[in-house]
Amino acid sequence: MAKGASLSGFPEWLPSERVVEQRVIDTLRNVFELNGFVGIETRAVEQGSSLLKKGETSKEIYLLSRLQEVGQENDTPVEERLGLHFDLTVPLSRYVVEHSGDLAFPFKRWQIQKVWRGERPQEGRFREFVQADIDVVGNGELPEHYEVELPLVMVSALERLRAFGLPKATVHANNRKLSEGFYRGLGLTDIEGVLREIDKLDKIGADEVSKLLVEGCGASEAQAKACLELAELTAADGAELKEKFDALCAAHGIATDGSDESYALARQGLDTLAMIVDEAARIRPGSVIADLKIARGLDYYTGSVYETFLDGVASLGSICSGGRYDNLASQGNRKYPGVGLSIGLSRLVSYMLHTAGAHANRVSPAVVLVAVWNEDDRAASNRIANALRERGIAADVAPTAAKLGKQIKYADKLGIPYVWFPGQEGAGDEVKDIVSGDQSPADATSWEPDTVVARQTVVID
Repeated sequence: MAKGASLSGFPEWLPSERVVEQRVIDTLRNVFELNGFVGIETRAVEQGSSLLKKGETSKEIYLLSRLQEVGQENDTPVEERLGLHFDLTVPLSRYVVEHSGDLAFPFKRWQIQKVWRGERPQEGRFREFVQADIDVVGNGELPEHYEVELPLVMVSALERLRAFGLPKATVHANNRKLSEGFYRGLGLTDIEGVLREIDKLDKIGADEVSKLLVEGCGASEAQAKACLELAELTAADGAELKEKFDALCAAHGIATDGSDESYALARQGLDTLAMIVDEAARIRPGSVIADLKIARGLDYYTGSVYETFLDGVASLGSICSGGRYDNLASQGNRKYPGVGLSIGLSRLVSYMLHTAGAHANRVSPAVVLVAVWNEDDRAASNRIANALRERGIAADVAPTAAKLGKQIKYADKLGIPYVWFPGQEGAGDEVKDIVSGDQSPADATSWEPDTVVARQTVVID
C-alpha cells in the first residue's frame, strides 16, 4: 500500500510487529488449552437478526452488500441482511444451538479471531481488530463455579504476557442481579437504561452520568445520587462487600430483613459476587475485586459482569471484559447459559508495541541463510537448506549471488543469526554466527544451532 494511504481504524502490523502479535496469540492459546478449552472458528458474517441481539452495539454493525445491490439495501430489513460480526459471543450462541447435538457440555471453547466494529477510531481502538475469547456454555444449566474459573484463567493468561511488557492485571467484578435489585429497591424501573448510563462513569464522570440518569431514565436527584453511591462501593472480600452493601441499602430505605423482593434479588447477586471474590482470593490473592460500578452496558448479561484493568494504565481502560448470559442462546424451551470473557488483543498488542517497547529479536523465522557463491551453484545451496529444514531447522537461501558482504548484510537486516557457506572445490561447509563472528565447519545432516541464539522471541526495550 502506498505511503499515507492507510485506512483509519484498520491496523496493519509490520513483520516485526506481527511476530509480537503471534507470540501473544500463542501464549493465550497455550494457557486456554492448559485449562481444557477447545478451539473453534466461526464464520465472519451473521444474520442481522442475530447481531441485533446485543442492543446498543447494533449501530456499529458493518452490513454487507454486493456491488449490484448498492442503492437497494433499504428494500431489505436489517434483520434479514448479513453483517460482519462485531464480537465472538453472538456467533458462539448461534454455533452452540446449531451444533448442540455434536458438542459435549459444558462446552469450553477458546476463539481468537478478527471482528469488525464501526466505532470512531482512536488510540488503541480499531474498526478491525482481533479478540481472544473464552466461554463455557451449559445445556440447560451452568454451575456458578465457572464464574470464578474464567476470570482466573484470564488473569493467568495476562500474567504470562507480563514478559512482553504488560503490567499486572486485576479483574473488577459485579453482578447484574445485585445492581438491578438495588435500583428496583430505589423505585427505578428502566434498569437497562440505568446500567447503560452507569457504564459510562469512567468516560464522562459522575456529574454527567447523574444528568443522564435524571433526564433519560426517570430518576430523581436522590435516586441518581444513590446509584452513584452504589457505583463507588468496592471490596476485596465477601464479608466486607456484604457489610458495605447492607449499610448502603439501610441508608436508602431498602429493607434487608427479607420483606423486600428487590433486596432478595440483590442478595442473589451479592452472594454470588462474594463467592467469586473469596474463591478467587484462595487461588490468586488480589486478582479479583468487587467493584459495583462495573455495569457492562450490553443487554444480554444476566449475572456476573467483569472488567479488567492494568495497574498504572488507566488511560487504556478495560482490556478484558465479559460476564454471564443465561438467555442469549436458546432452542425452543432449551436454554444454553454461558459465561465468558474477551480480551481486546489488538489493543494489547498496540500497547505492547508503542508503549511497553515490545519488539521481536529478529524478523525472519529463519535461523540460517545459506549463501550462494554463483547462480550455477544455487542448486547446491537449495540442497543444504532442504537438509536443514528436514531436521526442523528453519532455513532460507540468499536471493542473489551478490558479494558475500551483501548476503551477510541481508541476513543481518532480517535478524537471521547464522550464514552458511557451502564448501567449494572439495572443501567442507562452514557456518558463521554473524553476531559473535565465530565461524566453524558444519554438516547439514548433524549441525545444531545454539538454542538461545536461534530462538525468535519478544524482548522489551
